Amino acid sequence: MSSGTEPEAGSDTGSGSGSGSGPGSGSGSGSVEARLGAAVQAYQSAVDDFDRELARLMGVNETDLRCLEILFAVAEITPRELSRQLGLTTGSVTTMLDRLEKLTYLTRTPHPDDRRKTLIRVTPEAAQRAFGLIGPFLDDAGRKVFGRYTPEQLEVVIDYLTFSRDVQRQHVERLRETPATGPTRTGGRQVRGPRGGAAT
Repeated sequence: MSSGTEPEAGSDTGSGSGSGSGPGSGSGSGSVEARLGAAVQAYQSAVDDFDRELARLMGVNETDLRCLEILFAVAEITPRELSRQLGLTTGSVTTMLDRLEKLTYLTRTPHPDDRRKTLIRVTPEAAQRAFGLIGPFLDDAGRKVFGRYTPEQLEVVIDYLTFSRDVQRQHVERLRETPATGPTRTGGRQVRGPRGGAAT
């Protein structure tokens, strides 16, 4: 599934005298919209492949890796907030945290202002291991990407990715609110998720 916004099938964005007309526009397979959609899907596939290999080398599954990505981005987080961001039940998150704590990838400590809450923090060992694997890619990508595009071009890329992310998040929430009706991994028995949908 694409991370970016793509034109609807059969849309006529390139016909007539509207602002969408011009070289490369239109709804055909060679239009800029179609090529952009294909490029985004190919990029996402490459990201998925990278994450899969990173998870393998870290000794975790891909949901665990997503948890670690969230922890790298914040100083600390509560299990409830982590559950919300991952779209998992609190029980699933607890099991995941137990697993990652055994790997010494995170710590759980009581909240200083509310003893009923727990704060989760990533460990230096996890950061060292992850960034040791990611570092060569970041160096290579940074050098090649920033050397290829002007700051003005990168601003357009940032705007596209930010807007596409916001649209995608709206539909993530829509899907989370939609009850599953088809076969599930539990053999057809639907497990309710934190927002009424099927848990993963």
